[in-house]
Amino acid sequence: MLRARTLTRVFLGITAFVGLGALTMTATAAPDDKPVVILDTTLGPITIELDRAKAPITVDNFLKYVDDGFYTNLIFHRVMPDFMIQGGGMTDQLDEKPTRDPIKNESNNGLSNTRGTIAMARTNNPNSATAQFFINLFDANSRLDHAGGGYTVFGKVTSGMDTVDAIAKVRTGFKNGPGVNNVHGDVPLKPIYIKSAKRKAKS
Repeated sequence: MLRARTLTRVFLGITAFVGLGALTMTATAAPDDKPVVILDTTLGPITIELDRAKAPITVDNFLKYVDDGFYTNLIFHRVMPDFMIQGGGMTDQLDEKPTRDPIKNESNNGLSNTRGTIAMARTNNPNSATAQFFINLFDANSRLDHAGGGYTVFGKVTSGMDTVDAIAKVRTGFKNGPGVNNVHGDVPLKPIYIKSAKRKAKS
């Protein structure tokens, strides 16, 4: 009888432990690997599905800027119809907005710079990306995947490529930024604003 009671207590203890473990796992569930962000621009919305599984550092960095409202009222400051559209870093006066520290390059993740993908802009230093991004217009941009530090793809446009293509068709030219000898090329003559960048709520 004593043995049976002991076994019952052990069984109940194990059950309680497993149940507690299940609750803990639920409470600390892995973050969403496919978060969605909507860029509302003056030419229409662009919906982007991010790939945290392939580019965790880059996606989390981008989402921090999104959640902070960093991209609001910034512009697409570089538009090249045979290449890509770039934004997320400058005001309409081409004043570069201060950012957090650069992040580690994750370009060797199996994702390619093909039409409709979003990637991080950077300097010649592979590990210099901060907030600026670009959306690829052509599959031929896969040349940006080169070994030794390419341009990190971290998601893709799932809706709104018509908006992307409309941005790519606007007239561009040269414009002076702040300071001396600070001339930018391929700037839309009429600013194209990111009115907001927000996460899409889970349905």
